[in-house]
Amino acid sequence: MSLSSFSKTLFRGPQSSNFFSKTAQTARRGFRTTAPAAIRVSELIKNDHRELKDAYHQILGAKTNDDRVRWQNQFTWELARHSIGEELVVYPQMELKLDNGKAMAEHDREEHQIVKELLYTFQGLQPDDTEFIPTLQSLWANLEQHINEEESQDLPALEHAIGESASESMARSFGRTKNFIPTRSHPAAPDRPPYETVVGLMSAPIDRLGDMLRRFPDQKA
Repeated sequence: MSLSSFSKTLFRGPQSSNFFSKTAQTARRGFRTTAPAAIRVSELIKNDHRELKDAYHQILGAKTNDDRVRWQNQFTWELARHSIGEELVVYPQMELKLDNGKAMAEHDREEHQIVKELLYTFQGLQPDDTEFIPTLQSLWANLEQHINEEESQDLPALEHAIGESASESMARSFGRTKNFIPTRSHPAAPDRPPYETVVGLMSAPIDRLGDMLRRFPDQKA
């Protein structure tokens, strides 16, 4: 086959159109969460929490398995990036700036590990699996407890310690970091820099390639 013929085959027809459309949507999904100017890191994290809660309820309330899978993928995508983003950007600052920051960060990492292991199981389930809903509910119960502790204790203490300007800078770093880290759960990976950064950069391209083949709510016609 000539190069010209190969090019025509590659770029013609609805399948190629759908592929490049999904590629563009995946790229937009990856870069839509960069933090805007003048927002504190706690507000950015709380916004993630709200989106996770919404995705959780969307899964439970879905009328079809197709919708349930789309929101399952959205929930996984949001939670994987959020968790690693906190471990790379937020927890190191807690350790540096708070008197009991090391203990707080270690406690948060332990809670994250439980959530990651449950998410790893959940992301591999199908809606028809008998463990689909129970696993999701167990995952959310653990995550909700972590969220409540974080919003009532960790984030207020961190905000008080670092001030507005540093918080806004951390928010920008948190938003940027989420663009370059894995979008699926990898519970066996390290949970602190620099090792988590290296493993994340290796895993992220594979995860994002897989995202091109997955269905998401914003891709539904």
